[in-house]
Amino acid sequence: MISIKSEREILLIKEAGKILVDTLKYLESNLKPGLKTKDIDKMCYEYVTSRNAVPTELGFEGYPASICVSVNDTVVHGIPNDYKLKNGDIVSLDLVVGYKGYQADACRTYAIGDISDRKKYLLKHTEKALFEGIKQVKAGNRVGDISHAVEVYAKKHNLGIVRELCGHGIGSDMHEDPDIPNFGEANTGAVLKEGMVICIEPMLTSGKRFVYMEDDDWTIKTDDGSDAAHFENTVLVTKDGYEILTEGLNFDE
Repeated sequence: MISIKSEREILLIKEAGKILVDTLKYLESNLKPGLKTKDIDKMCYEYVTSRNAVPTELGFEGYPASICVSVNDTVVHGIPNDYKLKNGDIVSLDLVVGYKGYQADACRTYAIGDISDRKKYLLKHTEKALFEGIKQVKAGNRVGDISHAVEVYAKKHNLGIVRELCGHGIGSDMHEDPDIPNFGEANTGAVLKEGMVICIEPMLTSGKRFVYMEDDDWTIKTDDGSDAAHFENTVLVTKDGYEILTEGLNFDE
């Protein structure tokens, strides 16, 4: 069931979103070659809890860390470990922050040092695909309008669209209805209503779209070893459009 959030609930999600944005900015300022991904997790936990919030991913269905850290060909759910970031890597930081029982969710993919033109292209156009989807958010539109906009943009730029993973509703739970795929037909799916809060999150690859899960039952990688990027925002549906509740993380700001 898709829930419509009350004013109080929206305010709490907004506060979670502010803490999340501040956390990612703090982590971004510390990203550099030689940094272990498990140190990103440690910094994340300490920062989020210092803001009287909760890193919701920690312990979620057994996930062992406070943040998903996915490097290069890892699409999502990378578990922080002893891997040291290298010049030329790209790394996705996917974080859910809980504040007084309500959640916000966002992801950004960052460049470590000097990256290839192909990686720059992937990051630029995955983020742009996110905003093409967000442009479709307003009361009366449908989930399929978002999905279709992402798909059209990604295909135009020859990027692989991971189909096994999707966006979702959010609120008191990390994942709520409706699912929001990154492909689909316009004017199909659930109708967007004022007060809904959703997460839109293109996960695109520089090669083919196919993925596999590693033996840890979390880490999802591209089949062909191509790079992957992941951008996500938590978005409120308004009467005339939308409000991004994890605003402030664009490349061009």
